[in-house]
Amino acid sequence: MRTDYCGELTEHHLDREVQLAGWANSYRDHGGVIFIDLRDRSGIVQLVCDPAESPEAHRIAERVRDEYVLLARGRVRLRGEGLENPRLKTGKIEVVVDQLIIENESAPLPFTIGDEQVGEEIRLKYRYLDLRTKKAFDTFALRSKAALAARRFLDGEGFLEVETPMLTRSTPEGARDYLVPSRLYPGHFYALPQSPQLFKQLLMVAGFDRYFQITRCFRDEDLRADRQPEFTQIDVEMSFATQDEVMEVAERLIEAIFKEAGIEVERPIPRMSYREAMERYGSDKPDLRYGLELVDVIDIFQDTELKVFREIAQFKRLNRIKALPVPGGSKLTRKEIDSLTEFVTQFGAKGLAWVKVKEGGELQGPIVKFLSQEEQTALIERTGVGPGDLIFFGAGPKGVVLDYMGRLRQEIASMMGLIDEERYAFVWIVDFPMFEIEEGSVKIKALHHPFTMPKNIDTEDIEEMVSEAYDIVLNGVELGGGSIRIHKESIQRRIFEILGIGEEEAQEKFGFLLDALRFGAPPHGGFALGFDRVVMLLTKRDNIRDVIAFPKTQRAQCLLTNAPSPVDPQQLKELHLRLREPKRV
Repeated sequence: MRTDYCGELTEHHLDREVQLAGWANSYRDHGGVIFIDLRDRSGIVQLVCDPAESPEAHRIAERVRDEYVLLARGRVRLRGEGLENPRLKTGKIEVVVDQLIIENESAPLPFTIGDEQVGEEIRLKYRYLDLRTKKAFDTFALRSKAALAARRFLDGEGFLEVETPMLTRSTPEGARDYLVPSRLYPGHFYALPQSPQLFKQLLMVAGFDRYFQITRCFRDEDLRADRQPEFTQIDVEMSFATQDEVMEVAERLIEAIFKEAGIEVERPIPRMSYREAMERYGSDKPDLRYGLELVDVIDIFQDTELKVFREIAQFKRLNRIKALPVPGGSKLTRKEIDSLTEFVTQFGAKGLAWVKVKEGGELQGPIVKFLSQEEQTALIERTGVGPGDLIFFGAGPKGVVLDYMGRLRQEIASMMGLIDEERYAFVWIVDFPMFEIEEGSVKIKALHHPFTMPKNIDTEDIEEMVSEAYDIVLNGVELGGGSIRIHKESIQRRIFEILGIGEEEAQEKFGFLLDALRFGAPPHGGFALGFDRVVMLLTKRDNIRDVIAFPKTQRAQCLLTNAPSPVDPQQLKELHLRLREPKRV
């Protein structure tokens, strides 16, 4: 149907007869001569329908409207001096049409193609129209190239691509499973995989040595800008490899992917311990494109007259008093400071103390009257502030303070325009705690997953047990991570014991893995990269939905197909299921 793509025509095609196909991007009638901008995935070219050249083509062109599907044949010529369009790659030429076919008409559009002011709900309902833009096509072209780059790199490193099951058994991996009822086994369910974790470990036991897969994963969890119920990850596993060796392969894979977008990744990527990241940035996925580091000042307030700080300072292990020095922060208005106070109260803060530094180094603010001169001097020295700067304080239980002060750091950076949008700041976060204890509970959970190898299995204090786990972070977004896995049955059973998973439960849920570890399992480890997040950052998008062809909403709905939807009662009967009406509130 065509000899060339619209956006690829140049002066080199002059006087050539071409056949084109695409959509009418716009239509203009200039005194009898009709101009149509024809669009395909490569770009736009101007068609000229002149009654002097082809009365029939001109007659048909009079019927053309936006988004009509057209087939055109014609001759390439120069536009002429003063008529060029520098905004188009094809702006120096045009095609004089001698044959035009309306292959298909278009109904009036629900929105104008490319109008980014249209609400997301309507864009997702008509996603196939939303995807017609050059920006969308370029996004998915880059996504395709990034996937190919990953495959080429991993193939060159001796990794085998192996598919693992989409229908598996439900195992506790941190999020809810999507369940699939079995018709053949009434009352039994498959689960869609949250990750191929157990299967890739079994492939290492099988001796495959190096495995990878670009695979779909499913998690029934609350959604946000960088989460979807179904997502894609690049999954990698290696045998007989140390943590450093696995991380080195991950770095070179990232380098190969980012090279496709013309972005250079500086290696080696710096490393930071989990504890350092939390204490300095209040997050295990810190954005390093700007400063604003948290400073520990709890010791300064050991004997302060500020009662609430003094009481908190008596329990240094459980509590934190963190200062956040903000260079130039004195220019923040009282209204802006109050809005920041309101912001942190959403995350458990009781309030937000602050002081400004005036000329001469004098401190000013609501709490200054309670601070001795020695405490003020110590604060200035510890935080390194000077005239025009501001210090915010967070005080209270360790976990709560680090969380809201980390969020405050991000909010201030955004408010004050401190983020270098052109920078790509990678960092590895390492030495994660092996376990976490839920707030207000004695329940112990694996921080990553229960198959992670601990560095110090013999320690008596489980809060001090550190895992051989590592996350790769870019610009405050966790791109992925991994760990060295447990390959000895005795260690795996010990971890299950700490987690309160008894012998019977362990055998029921993980018996196939425990059995495999008894038959000569090699040391192994790996990582996974969230491919959607990688593409989101490569294309400078703010939302993961923009880089997924047919995404779900934040309520996990597909507005295009109206999924999820009711099913025929006969289908439920075949699956031995009966629905119970939800309770009315």
